[in-house]
Amino acid sequence: MSSKTPLTFIGLGPMGQAMVDRFLAAGHPVTAWNRTASRADGVVARGATRAATAAEAVAANRLVILSLTDYGAMYAVLAGADLAGRVVVNLSSDTPDETLKAAAWLAERGAELVVGGVMVPADLVGDPGAYVFYSGPHEVFDRYRDTLALIGRPDHLGEDHALAQLFYQAQLDVFLTALAGVLHGVALVGSAGVTAERFAPYLLDLVGSLGSYLDEVVRALDADEHPGDRATITMMGATADHVVGATEAAGLDTALPGAVRSLYRRAVEAGHGRDGWTALLTVIRGRTGAAA
Repeated sequence: MSSKTPLTFIGLGPMGQAMVDRFLAAGHPVTAWNRTASRADGVVARGATRAATAAEAVAANRLVILSLTDYGAMYAVLAGADLAGRVVVNLSSDTPDETLKAAAWLAERGAELVVGGVMVPADLVGDPGAYVFYSGPHEVFDRYRDTLALIGRPDHLGEDHALAQLFYQAQLDVFLTALAGVLHGVALVGSAGVTAERFAPYLLDLVGSLGSYLDEVVRALDADEHPGDRATITMMGATADHVVGATEAAGLDTALPGAVRSLYRRAVEAGHGRDGWTALLTVIRGRTGAAA
């Protein structure tokens, strides 16, 4: 008999299938279910056991892992299942508030929630650089740490169920904004007939340079000190104006650079014109007034 932890996996999109493949390769017995049954065909062919219903899948094992569109889908999938004694590791994306509601919903049914946020795309699941944010009860998480480590380095952030979603969404906040910025920059130079390939080396230099002063930025943010000795919000705000102007002249959508310009303008209006750009955090947090 296998000494590997048996588990149930529900949600077999590309991410789910990639994760199931990692568990199977490591010798874990996996019971799989997906609303569209045909999506289970591949993992079943590679050794997973197909469950006829979600309730049957949940009944098969104490460890139940979900990879669904959002937490709303969890309620629909698990509504008819006996959840008593189960540990539900939900790797779906949603807001921290919805995560807390889900923890309470599961607790009412005798189950415990471990929240997860997978920080790599499907093709990198289980690779050395992959990592996953987790939060929830330490003892429950530690029970399955080694199993969960197969899909990526497990970073447990604390008992508060909301923490994993906060870290996950914050990372995606930066990621999605950066990707949109890349596309906008490519479109801007493209308005003059410049190809993305020609612009790419400069993008690479820029992205690489961001990490070089992150330590200094973090210290300024945590200390709430924003010296403007290198560049002030007023100076950088003028640049934001120019980016919007160039965008308008090129006939491109101005929503993204316009949002950035708005941050700088509101920071100046709040009295932060002579501060460094990190003082934009006061606007993002909804604070007003200049730093003392």
